[in-house]
Amino acid sequence: MAVDYTTHDGVAVITLNNPPVNGLGLSTRAGIVEGIERAERDPAIRAIVLTGAGKAFSGGADITEFNTPKATQEPTLATVIKIVEGSAKPVVAAIHSVAMGGGLELALGAHYRIAAPGAQIALPEVKLGILPGAGGTQRLPRAIGLEAALNMIVSGAPVDSQKLAGSGLFDELVEGDLAEAALAFARKVGAQAGPHPKVRERKIDHPNAEGFIQFARNSVAAVAKHFPAPLKCIDAVEAGVKHGFDKGLAFERECFVALVQTPESRALRHAFFGERAASKIPDVPADTPVREIRRVAVIGAGTMGGGIAMNFVNAGIPVTLLEMKQEALQRGLATIRGNYEASVKKGKLKAEALEARMALITPTLSYDALKDADLIVEAVFEELGVKEQVFRRLDEIAKPGAILASNTSTLDVNRIAAFTKRAQDVVGMHFFSPANVMKLLEVVRGKETAKDVLATVMKLAKQIRKTAVVSGVCDGFIGNRMIEQYIRQALFMLEEGALPAQVDRAIEKFGFAMGPFRMSDLAGNDIGWAIRKRRYQEQPDLHYSKIADRLCETGRFGQKTGGGWYDYVAGERTARPSTLVDDMIVAYSKEVNTERRKIGDDEIVERLVFALVNEGAKILEEGIASKASDIDMVYLTGYGFPLHRGGPMLYADTVGLYNVERAIRRYAAQPNGDAWQLAASIAELAAAGRGFNG
Repeated sequence: MAVDYTTHDGVAVITLNNPPVNGLGLSTRAGIVEGIERAERDPAIRAIVLTGAGKAFSGGADITEFNTPKATQEPTLATVIKIVEGSAKPVVAAIHSVAMGGGLELALGAHYRIAAPGAQIALPEVKLGILPGAGGTQRLPRAIGLEAALNMIVSGAPVDSQKLAGSGLFDELVEGDLAEAALAFARKVGAQAGPHPKVRERKIDHPNAEGFIQFARNSVAAVAKHFPAPLKCIDAVEAGVKHGFDKGLAFERECFVALVQTPESRALRHAFFGERAASKIPDVPADTPVREIRRVAVIGAGTMGGGIAMNFVNAGIPVTLLEMKQEALQRGLATIRGNYEASVKKGKLKAEALEARMALITPTLSYDALKDADLIVEAVFEELGVKEQVFRRLDEIAKPGAILASNTSTLDVNRIAAFTKRAQDVVGMHFFSPANVMKLLEVVRGKETAKDVLATVMKLAKQIRKTAVVSGVCDGFIGNRMIEQYIRQALFMLEEGALPAQVDRAIEKFGFAMGPFRMSDLAGNDIGWAIRKRRYQEQPDLHYSKIADRLCETGRFGQKTGGGWYDYVAGERTARPSTLVDDMIVAYSKEVNTERRKIGDDEIVERLVFALVNEGAKILEEGIASKASDIDMVYLTGYGFPLHRGGPMLYADTVGLYNVERAIRRYAAQPNGDAWQLAASIAELAAAGRGFNG
């Protein structure tokens, strides 16, 4: 049963019991109604306690029922709350641990609320592109005041119950046993004559409600330009202030229904579910045993190695940090300390925590110090010969069962595994720079990588707060393989008539954090140059524009050299268009007999994004990624793809694969069209009227 019903000396206790967070699925909702009606029928019952079993009062909607008929089947949450609120016998919500979303709305429908300290209170619906749909925008302002409620509703951020102690939300904050306190409180109010108080009947008191709402609207408009939900939250609260509870509630419902249909909400919900789905690997059962990771070793104390080490240290896992030279080791430790000191200055870390984290790092110049490590991550130079030396040495010294991970971004993990006699223990762990900040971790599965190794790394990724996505072995894995086609199109468009600033401006307006040319200048143009040189040898038939090579031949590697696609002033990161580079691009077009033309922003966006989509489709066809949402998670968490568009594969679904196919066929008929080989699955899905996500 999703709800338990017990009686205790005149008090009925209705306990939500739907692990892990007592989601308000259909059976839970029906169970609450049944419990209220049962208590009302029993003359011995004077009051009712509503609480949650386990680790939550309620985390809100049951996400397993999203997009199913059960989500809207009666009794809906609004109906449940109406029944709770209308009970002739007082209902006391006893809140502990978590009361979020519909869980908080349910509690607001009770006549009284008591809470344990440390309970997390929130209305996080805005993070899914919607607003609270069961009275949250109407009752919370009446419970805690207009300003505090608007801040909570618009941000979606949780607030500790102690901070709301004097707000009018709680009748009592209980230090001791919550269950006993709830029974005592229920007996007290049960002995009182009704009617019992309802939050809906309270007034919203504010000295200048209209002025504050306008201030909130101006503030939100500046930061939520791509997302309609935050402003709709303000509209719904305003409706309740101006027109009263009932009209406000009706308007809230209208807004909820409209927002659910928006592409932005679809994108946010896709990201929410995609992150959870990424941890599920089709042929690795959830109960696969995992290896214990008590100590980690990182080889290489450079920018990447140091960042990787910080991830584990932040999670309280000791790290042995190996370098070949003392100066490099000291430099790496100084960088790590500097990163932590910056966090202390910003107030994000206490000084004692800095020292505790540094104490978890054991620096060494000897491979022998890695003998006890359960996981060893190499972060050395991206060259197969260098990786070979490292993995042959690890094969000699690592203990049996230790996981050997490569941070390679493009190299063949199967070849790396073959340098050992334990290929089953070898896996790719591709962190993104800066590794201590970026959320994405590509977990590269070699052909012999053991299932328990994968399960262990995926569990560890959660521990170090990464979004882990599994990729098969191919050149560039998921992210970098796709970005190469994106960059190729960007370079072709320079050859055909665009300039770097126009390309960047168009894709940034679409929502990318950074355009391809600003991104290349930040990363270093020499990195892409090295990859292209390798491509020219391995795939001599592959057609590239040589514009980027010309740029690199002049030594313009980006910000680090003071000039790349743009000019930079020392000490600044502002990208200034370069007349020198623009002239070089125009001269190159003439040299290769390409007549320059005006390229519109729509074409720029389509060619860049559809290049990602087309390669993503091929990655799915080859089984390199197991599902389209995994590709979207790579791009949302590692490549600055706009969150409000949900990732390249969901965006393609939103546009319609019929339209994507037509655009790709059109670009394939243009100059440089040989770069487009339409993925078979795009044509197949388009013909069937389907998308990548069903």
